[in-house]
Amino acid sequence: MLNALVIVWRESLEAMLVIGILAAWSTGRGGGRTTRAGLWGGVAAGLALAVALAAVMQGTLGNLSDRGQEIFQALLILFAAALMTQMVLWMRRHARGLRREMESALDRAAERRGAWGIAAVAAVAVAREGSETVIFLQGIASGVGWGALLPSALTGVALAGITAWAAARGLRFLPQQQVLRVSANLLLLFAAGMLVLGTDRLIGLEWIPPGPDPLWNTSALLDDGSGVGKWLANLLGYRARPSAADVLVFFGFWALMVARRWWPRRAPQQPSA
Repeated sequence: MLNALVIVWRESLEAMLVIGILAAWSTGRGGGRTTRAGLWGGVAAGLALAVALAAVMQGTLGNLSDRGQEIFQALLILFAAALMTQMVLWMRRHARGLRREMESALDRAAERRGAWGIAAVAAVAVAREGSETVIFLQGIASGVGWGALLPSALTGVALAGITAWAAARGLRFLPQQQVLRVSANLLLLFAAGMLVLGTDRLIGLEWIPPGPDPLWNTSALLDDGSGVGKWLANLLGYRARPSAADVLVFFGFWALMVARRWWPRRAPQQPSA
């Protein structure tokens, strides 16, 4: 599953870059053994929190009735899509100052609580990336199952390690900003597909009306039940026979993303003298 691979790669890469910033800060400030222990203890705690979240979600899902599971999965898919979109928009606004903000937080934590403060900053940073990954993968697994995701997820982690290593070596052929920008656009494509999947689940639960269904039929050109069409359906939300609700959600999402992308670029009008 390409979407699982890209998501895990992106989230793992962000986590590794965060850890790299933390480690570089510790070295630059002359951190001793206690500081390094606090740093890596925080990283371990963040990973443990992400694993605990995955266990809680699986346990919750297993204790629900059939309809309860359908509702839980539908809401989780929509939440994952919203979280993915929010993450991309946040990174676009804060990517340039992320290192400076994190180093400032580390300086404050070290002054107030020493190694424990550093551990807390590391734990929160890593737990955030890990919990996002868990939620995203659970949302995708609701449509295809965990068995199809595991190889892609492991490949994503490995690729993230290679990418982080290459970025740390300063390889010119791997500009970090371009890599993150392309991956952000891919995540928006996946978020749109997850919104369509979540919309289908809500229609199945009879929570929202489908409208005219189907609005058109392109099965003769590209069926979404097999081959490339099924791959596009799982990855990007393609529907050969979409309902009006599916079309409205998909194009409404992209209209909003285009608006968010370009509206801030408009210079404010100066008052006339």
